[in-house]
Amino acid sequence: MLADVKKNAQDKMDKTSKALVEELKKIRTGKAQVSMLDSVKVNYYGSMSPLSQVASVSCPDAKSFLIAPWESSILKDIEQALVKSDLGMAPMNDGKVIRLKVPDLTEERRKDLAKQVKKVAEDSRVAIRMVRRDANEAVKKALKDKAVSEDESKKSETEIQKMTDDFIKKIDQIADEKEKSIMTI
Repeated sequence: MLADVKKNAQDKMDKTSKALVEELKKIRTGKAQVSMLDSVKVNYYGSMSPLSQVASVSCPDAKSFLIAPWESSILKDIEQALVKSDLGMAPMNDGKVIRLKVPDLTEERRKDLAKQVKKVAEDSRVAIRMVRRDANEAVKKALKDKAVSEDESKKSETEIQKMTDDFIKKIDQIADEKEKSIMTI
């Protein structure tokens, strides 16, 4: 019973930390990363499709993207999707491929991105604490229902707190690394 509660809490905390990593990939650091374009959706024959499903996306160097559509007929649609997205990059269409230059980050933009990283990390910490609260409530309910002893209950709450502390440390570490990569010129 308590083992299931702890395992469930650990799984949820692990998913939260993985979600943080995925969310931080979307925040750009001044280097071209294919994952920066994951949020771009292209109108492909009436349905919105991810850019990666309608074109080959690559990074020929650290400051640019090369987007080669599978069909040349959707080049304009890809260009429009890139303009509409909030990437802040102007697409250059040469008739066969689209090139995107990653602009250098200004100091002000770096600070904004660092704030964004802190906000995303704080949201993850809150989610971890919510998982802890739910797990502790399950333990208290088991104690109230006399399914576990008071000693087992206290021990489980201590283990859940230690697990929470470990995951919050991990989140802080991930956020600090991302913040350093943003602030590095």
